[in-house]
Amino acid sequence: DTLYASVGRKPQLALAVVDDILGEGRGPIPATQRGYVADMVSTSGLEAKLRVYADAMGRLQPEIAPLLRALAFAGEEDASCAEAFRHIDERRAANMRLLAADLRATGEVRADLDDDAIADLVWSTNSWEYFHLLQRRGYTPSRYADHLADLWYRVVAADPSR
Repeated sequence: DTLYASVGRKPQLALAVVDDILGEGRGPIPATQRGYVADMVSTSGLEAKLRVYADAMGRLQPEIAPLLRALAFAGEEDASCAEAFRHIDERRAANMRLLAADLRATGEVRADLDDDAIADLVWSTNSWEYFHLLQRRGYTPSRYADHLADLWYRVVAADPSR
């Protein structure tokens, strides 16, 4: 009861834990202040930026995917859980648009892809669902990160021939 009184019920608790994981122990902080985001933004070049972000997803998904999965399934029966999951999902989508703009600034992105297409690609493949599917196929977190970095680069780069 003390925990619920200070943080809130199940959806608020799940959101607080997800935010703490994404904030790498610093609690809920804006995406732009997260360590891995700052590292990505300060990195030069499309391939290197994607690698930094993919490595972060490989580290973070094992912790956040089970929480988001539980929240998504709880949302099927509980409106407050569904709302919390929608909030996280929409926030992720908005953050991916910021990521797409940062990638475009490298000058190495395919001209036929707009920022929404890039954001949707990254958003869908850094989701708990995608991570869970690959985990079921035996992917380790590092293999998942390698897969993401390769996939994103091959799809987004103007010249993916490396």
